[in-house]
Amino acid sequence: MESFLYQASIYLAAAVIAVPFAARLGLGSVLGYLAAGIIIGPVLGLVGSETEDLQHFAEFGVVMMLFMIGLELEPRALWNMRHRMIGMGGAQILLSTLLLMAAAMALRQPWEVALAIGMTLSLSSTAIVLQTLSEKGLMQTRGGRSVFSVLLTQDIAVIPILALLPLLAISVPMAWTRGAPFPHGDTAMLPSETMSLVDGLPGWGVTLVTVAAIAAVILSGIYLTRPLFRYIHAARLREMYTALALLIVVAISFLMTLVGLSPALGSFLAGVVLANTEFRHELESDLNPFKGLLLGLFFITVGAGINFTAFFSEPDDLIGLALLVILAKGSVLYLLGCIFGLKGRDRWLFTLSLAQAGEFGFVLLAFAVQQSVIPVSVSEKLLVIIALTMLITPLLFILYDFLSSRIRDPKRDYPADTIDDEGPVIIAGIGRFGQIVNRLVRASGFKTVVLDSDMDKIQLMRRFGFKSFLGDPTRPELLNAAGLAKARVLVAAMGDKKANTRLVVYARRERPDLHIIARAQDRSHAYLLYRAGANDIVREMFDSSLRAGRYVLENVGLSEFEAADAAKTFYTHDRYSVQQLAEVWNPDIPDGQNAAYINRTRELQKELENALLNQVLEKDQHSA
Repeated sequence: MESFLYQASIYLAAAVIAVPFAARLGLGSVLGYLAAGIIIGPVLGLVGSETEDLQHFAEFGVVMMLFMIGLELEPRALWNMRHRMIGMGGAQILLSTLLLMAAAMALRQPWEVALAIGMTLSLSSTAIVLQTLSEKGLMQTRGGRSVFSVLLTQDIAVIPILALLPLLAISVPMAWTRGAPFPHGDTAMLPSETMSLVDGLPGWGVTLVTVAAIAAVILSGIYLTRPLFRYIHAARLREMYTALALLIVVAISFLMTLVGLSPALGSFLAGVVLANTEFRHELESDLNPFKGLLLGLFFITVGAGINFTAFFSEPDDLIGLALLVILAKGSVLYLLGCIFGLKGRDRWLFTLSLAQAGEFGFVLLAFAVQQSVIPVSVSEKLLVIIALTMLITPLLFILYDFLSSRIRDPKRDYPADTIDDEGPVIIAGIGRFGQIVNRLVRASGFKTVVLDSDMDKIQLMRRFGFKSFLGDPTRPELLNAAGLAKARVLVAAMGDKKANTRLVVYARRERPDLHIIARAQDRSHAYLLYRAGANDIVREMFDSSLRAGRYVLENVGLSEFEAADAAKTFYTHDRYSVQQLAEVWNPDIPDGQNAAYINRTRELQKELENALLNQVLEKDQHSA
């Protein structure tokens, strides 16, 4: 018991210290977990052989993650992914296997060993990639969906690869297989050493049992989930919901293992089936903490299990081979991205996020050694190479962030419209903000001239009967054609901060008498627009937040009139504050380090509090 508590304290302390530190540096949680494992394992030696057993347990986090991803996908969405799964995913596995096989044969490995190596390294890390995509909010991008399709195909491909490996068995000296250490998984994970419903069955029998198991999962999700949740609800015990959620995932994983399928694949299928039920959010909230902790534990065990003795014996060669794997897979992925129409940052996300080897490689290597396909001496090096590629993956995501910030998504270059209309109001930018302004002004009987550089938005406006012009509103010739010289009001409503500010600067220089209303994304942007010469500055969240604050006041004791009066006072004072603070604001100094800005903010806050207090006292005196 004391040993268990000691080990638990070590793992948890390593995670609590390393992960927030890595997140602050912008490296992501995955690299933090991996670094924590390296520190408590190979560096300090605080953990040892129990890492192997823990990893089997921690891999259940991957199963939970795929279940929760399935909850986010409707069956129709999964059907729509079939072309990417079969085409993109299948091509990635095939081409990566062939290229890596060729590289292994160039290093004088027999073709059987080279093919096994190619298949093993062709698979990517589901755990690291999906966790990082979720953290960065990239799952719903086109690149993210393509990545997920390939990962799902790879998880499915593990089954035929396990079936193919024994056919590659070669005559291996006993010294190659005796006492082989596997820091990342052993043969206990394989179906051959677990209970199985398909052992000894003919091929048609295995097929029938497998289909029956999948059908049982689907039918249970459709017909048994609701009665089960109603039964649990009758107990009115919160922990029973968590127990039921865990039971669903554990039972499905066990069933899939019995028929020789991947537990992760089975749990994903169950998640898809339950995606349309009313219990989806309940399951997500119950399982999310377990998923996060188990995935974190998995990454720690990967770091703790790296064989640094093998690494330090030939570090240059192993690092070079790890980089070769990433380069080879990256080349295949980039080519497939071009073939399947991925562009810009989506193509780079697809290329860089899948270029590593994955956790299934540890399982396949152990099985390949057991089946006398890969020698132990080779497998030990491959284990280090796989771990190194996984360690490099967070750095590849940092490279993606760097490239993404410098890439503009390719858009078709449409020629600007010839503007043949003028009006008293020019609206530059017709997103959600500009649309509401335009509707109100036009419905009130005033003519507007709408400009935007986004063809999709212009076409949408035209579809609903609003005349609009395509073109960059910051271009002087377009503004002049729209009637800048005669307009009474300009609404700068573009979503691009810099473009919006540039527009205000130009318009104020050309028309000192023009009334300019500008959209600000935040307070700092408001200061820039104030300095640029905008008359009225509307922060995106300010009015809605002010209205919400008024509702709060109405429900904590103030009358509707008093709450509206307080909101009006706040609004007036805020406009005055923006003008005052713009004078001391410095874009080159963070607000929290600008002493003059901080002092003036405190003074203005005190003035606001006094104004609202005096307002209340005056009302009390009048009522008395």
